[in-house]
Amino acid sequence: MSPLQVALDEYLAVRRALGYKLRLSGRLLQRFVDFAAGQGATYITSELAAAWATLPGSAQPAQWANRLGMVRRFALYCSAQEPRTVVPPPDLLPHRYRRPEPYLYSDEQIKRLLDAAQRLPSATGLRPHTFATLFGLYVATGLRANEPLRLNRDDVDLTNGLLTIRGTKFGKSRYVPVHPSVLRALHRYADHRDRCCPDPATSSFFVSDRGTRLTEWCVRWTFVKLSREIGLRGADDSRGPRLHDLRHRLATATLLRWYRHGVDVERHLPVLSAYLGHAHVTDTYWYLTATPELLHYVMQRVQRSREQRP
Repeated sequence: MSPLQVALDEYLAVRRALGYKLRLSGRLLQRFVDFAAGQGATYITSELAAAWATLPGSAQPAQWANRLGMVRRFALYCSAQEPRTVVPPPDLLPHRYRRPEPYLYSDEQIKRLLDAAQRLPSATGLRPHTFATLFGLYVATGLRANEPLRLNRDDVDLTNGLLTIRGTKFGKSRYVPVHPSVLRALHRYADHRDRCCPDPATSSFFVSDRGTRLTEWCVRWTFVKLSREIGLRGADDSRGPRLHDLRHRLATATLLRWYRHGVDVERHLPVLSAYLGHAHVTDTYWYLTATPELLHYVMQRVQRSREQRP
């Protein structure tokens, strides 16, 4: 086993013991170590890191910078054991990730998406109900793409209307209360699921026609397929409105409703932050400038505050 492979195994074990999942970065760093082995390298240099980070050449510069950042953190760990290690400078690939502008779906677009999901072909009759309910849950709760897919039956309280979201993005769990209309939809789905699939191969709340847990890849592929079908994307578009934008819609719609009804947004923002599962309330503050209308309300609030000062 190469020295870099040994170091990577130790690095991932240490960071995961601290609570980091490192699913994507773990896979990418393994590719970096394989790349280094192919180059005959036994320690990290800036040239080696940059050569790997800028693959593939067609990727966005922000993606290159992100890959380099993963190698930099790994190199810092390696430098304590291998003195020849060179930690790439942070400005070697100075591009930074920029949040994409959220796409705010209209009510009509949401309706068309759910109607299209109801028309999905199915061997057992379960698939259309699964995806219509799942996409409706994204709309109503703003959950991250993988969170409802990890729900087990015991995590869905069909009596009190409460979801238990476990092991989220930041290793924390949270409770998500749902509206009575959402609870009724979950009840209907559970009844239909149990009739169509009385003996599933998983404890998952949402299941496929085969009775297995849905994968995030399958859900995203289905979303893109339906988006093209209803005109949200062109037939060959690789980019367009995203599944994650349903989360943006919930956050933005909540803030707009609060402003329109005179709610003290700054006071209630931590509540929205906890509901969305943000690690820091500053992540939720971003939504205040995410759309022109919200930014307008914020500026009005700032202006009134200035005028009220003695």
